[in-house]
Amino acid sequence: MKILIVKLSAFGDIIHALPALDDLLSRPEVTEVHWLVDARYAFVTEIFPQSVTVHHVAMKGKQPLTSVWQAIRQLRNTGFDVILDLQGLLKSALLARAVGSPVYGIDKKQLREKASAWLTQPVKFHHDEKHVVQQYRRVAMAPFTHPPGQTPASALAYKPPCIDIAQTGISMDTNLLSRLELADKALVILHTAGGWKTKKLPERSWLAIADSLIASGKIPVFSWGTQDEKSLAVSLAEQCNGFALLERLNMSALCTLLKGARAVVGADTGLLHLAAALGTPTITFWGPSASWRSAPFTDAETQGDLHWHIESNPACGPCFKRSCDQFICMDAIDPESITRILHEL
Repeated sequence: MKILIVKLSAFGDIIHALPALDDLLSRPEVTEVHWLVDARYAFVTEIFPQSVTVHHVAMKGKQPLTSVWQAIRQLRNTGFDVILDLQGLLKSALLARAVGSPVYGIDKKQLREKASAWLTQPVKFHHDEKHVVQQYRRVAMAPFTHPPGQTPASALAYKPPCIDIAQTGISMDTNLLSRLELADKALVILHTAGGWKTKKLPERSWLAIADSLIASGKIPVFSWGTQDEKSLAVSLAEQCNGFALLERLNMSALCTLLKGARAVVGADTGLLHLAAALGTPTITFWGPSASWRSAPFTDAETQGDLHWHIESNPACGPCFKRSCDQFICMDAIDPESITRILHEL
């Protein structure tokens, strides 16, 4: 059986889909797994097992229609028995359906763009399948189990995303920390990015965390993803005598840095989910989005405590809004609640 996963973006969402990918790869009847990703997020797929065939489509390129048609034609020629739309958007459903059928998709109740359900066979979720990892696993299971329109009798378990570097094309950059003059240092990554502005911690909170780390002999390393985030990271590092990454790291270097850190602190972002999948302890803070939906959790039997979640619990949340006129979520996060955990690691 040849299966195509359509999961175009974004960074963290692709990480969340890794357990579903593992489920498919473990099935003896599945002979090939392919993945269609937006070219902007192709770098994330470097952490896939090498047995997965990745296809790119430039949805935001100079000639998006040409790129879409080329991708569809190539995928049609490949031929698939099953297509899984894990994106849940109209554009992903259109792409999936243009490639072939059957197309299994997200439960109607969870879709932001309801029209996409017209092009797929929506898979119903159990009411306890609230985490996106569980939901992606449910869609991946649909071709092999009960009809997609039938509510499951029991919920699938949460399964932590996990990256086995040896199975990927990643080549660990063993000289990275030496080049950055961070070798043999107690590093804590402070990821100031937020994706949504409502996920971003105030600068004063980052500085309080960084000052506490320096006082305890640890090195705060400010990471970033965009040029605006770089400017903030450099500014914060200068104010506290910390360290800011001066260039955007490729995936091999990024994995090396994250695995060399004592912990990673940040919002619900792709880098945090990558760190968790690599087995690095994380501390995340939550307000507009919900930890029960997308936070990294630990397999307590095999890993112990690795991931901590600081909740602001506003009366109006979680709202899942990207902007807010009465923004209080991140102001309610006490930096001491984060530094207390860091000092215990």
